[in-house]
Amino acid sequence: MKIAVLGCGRWGSFHAWYAQRIGHQVMLWGRKGSKHLQALQETRQNEYLTLPETVELTDDLAAVVAFADILIISISAQKLREFCRQLKALPKLDAKKFVLCMKGLEISTGKRLTTVVAEELGTDKQVAVWVGPGHVQDFIREIPNCMVIAAKEMQLTREIVNAFASPLIRFYYGEDLLGTEIGAAAKNVMGLAAGMLDGLGYSSLKGALMARGTKELSRLIEKMGGDRMTVYGLSHLGDYEATLFSPFSNNRRFGEEFVKGKNFGKLAEGVYTVTALMDIAREYHLELPICATVDAIINEGKSPQEELLKLFLRDKKSEQE
Repeated sequence: MKIAVLGCGRWGSFHAWYAQRIGHQVMLWGRKGSKHLQALQETRQNEYLTLPETVELTDDLAAVVAFADILIISISAQKLREFCRQLKALPKLDAKKFVLCMKGLEISTGKRLTTVVAEELGTDKQVAVWVGPGHVQDFIREIPNCMVIAAKEMQLTREIVNAFASPLIRFYYGEDLLGTEIGAAAKNVMGLAAGMLDGLGYSSLKGALMARGTKELSRLIEKMGGDRMTVYGLSHLGDYEATLFSPFSNNRRFGEEFVKGKNFGKLAEGVYTVTALMDIAREYHLELPICATVDAIINEGKSPQEELLKLFLRDKKSEQE
């Protein structure tokens, strides 16, 4: 198939590498002036991988969209709405399949990313999400993993899975799009908390973080109308190893550097997601203690040590609460 990858950062370049590896014809797009695109054009390399010559590089958005059957979007979640407005001006979008390969919520509205696409491009568009555990650094070393693809329509889910399945990535069908998106976005917030615990020398509390984090998010997903059990699948709990423990996790590393007073310097989507989750919690009149603690530390300047110990050493209560 003809695959366009829109976004040439860490995950965008990986998706181009992977799609070519399993036999597709691939174009990789980056915005004009992108340092990531420039580096790839000059050397075919970034800090993660080397792209084969058969992957075509371009900054011509109209050309890459016209070329493709499937559009993989891998950009910052906060730039998705603006990007969709650029796409809307292009012809023949109705025939395209869209796959969102980022995890987050729109900070200004708290909306899921498929909702943003529907609002900007129309509810008739074929949109799936591709989430779950895995790191570029592991995949290019031939270390396999399992991921999940979800869409409103199971037919689209099956088509995307069939297009991208390989021995390197085993896909599962996601049957709860809302829960998949919320879980995938929220696991980045748990990653921030895990990094903070690491930075403070409280890594042994990450077991409690995992147990309570899944409980917290299951309530939110159920309240929003999704399946509370989705949080225990690949989009959230299944991604904890890659997010709460891995040295490659940007969110975990951000949290660790933050409590040490250092600037991590790379995108950590959980920083935006925690603000959106707090807005959603207020809308649904629901307490999210872990998310609230991370928000207080990052956005209100509260003491990481005091807030995290207060969180995990709260008054006695039932584990089911």
